[in-house]
Amino acid sequence: MARLAGRRLVFAAPVLLVVTFGVFAVAAASPFDPVKAYAGTAALGADAETLARLRENLGVDQAFTAQWWNWLTSALGGDLGYSSVMRQPVVEVIGERLVWSALLCTVAFVAAVLTGTVLGVLAARRPGSFLDRTVTSLAYSLEAAPVFWLALLAVWLFALQLGVLPAGGLTDTGSEHVTFGQVASHVVLPAGVLAISQLPWFTLYVRQGVGDALAEDPVRGARARGLSERTVLLGHALRSGLLPVLTLVGSRVPELITGALLVETVFSWPGIAAATVEAATSVDFPLLAALTTLATAAVLLGNLLADLLYGLFDPRVKFRDM
Repeated sequence: MARLAGRRLVFAAPVLLVVTFGVFAVAAASPFDPVKAYAGTAALGADAETLARLRENLGVDQAFTAQWWNWLTSALGGDLGYSSVMRQPVVEVIGERLVWSALLCTVAFVAAVLTGTVLGVLAARRPGSFLDRTVTSLAYSLEAAPVFWLALLAVWLFALQLGVLPAGGLTDTGSEHVTFGQVASHVVLPAGVLAISQLPWFTLYVRQGVGDALAEDPVRGARARGLSERTVLLGHALRSGLLPVLTLVGSRVPELITGALLVETVFSWPGIAAATVEAATSVDFPLLAALTTLATAAVLLGNLLADLLYGLFDPRVKFRDM
């Protein structure tokens, strides 16, 4: 296990280097001007000398390769730079918002895995039944629904029509303190929408995996020995059927991050989304590079976690062969 993790970490280093270099290259080629984005309306009446001085102060007067190298050497020393659009160090920008994005993604992912497992098992028990057709049809329908459309629909139904949940934000309007109760009520809609966007994949994978396991000889032998259907389903078929789902842990991380950005924007959730959008539109090189590196690292860690879980739960898989 340690050898596999070490190999993946060694492989991650050049990937992160290429990703950060690409961020600076794409940002440099974008039509947005970081100086005008920083100065705002004041840039309209500023002369060329003032803009040039401001460009030098922001460090965007150099070629993007030089900017990338300066940021990389500083980042290796723990300094991620200063965000011009947020007017604070990049470390503070990420630190203030990462915890809320992590909370949203964790709640949504756990809810999607648990709900998808239950629905998949129920559907796999009786293939072709009314419940199986209903669950499968619903999963395929949700799979095709854009996450922002689901978010807007949830706001309209639960916040505007029924009035049972807040429409957005982290706390109630006018509240000066962040309390557990307020956060718990405000996270329900965004986490629910994000979980629903991931739900079809887990439901269909569990249904297929458990359905195939129920037709295998070991499960038939368990039934022939007189074991109860519950024991056969939960003790034999479910354990074997959940193995393919472990591969989803890593493959769903990129879409989970993308979906979280859209959900946070719709629900005004104070996570990484707002910082990412502003960093992209304002060509905030240090913040944009740090956020992209963070997202890439999350994807790589998700893939590593999926492989580790697969090796732990499947006795046929050996870590030395991975």
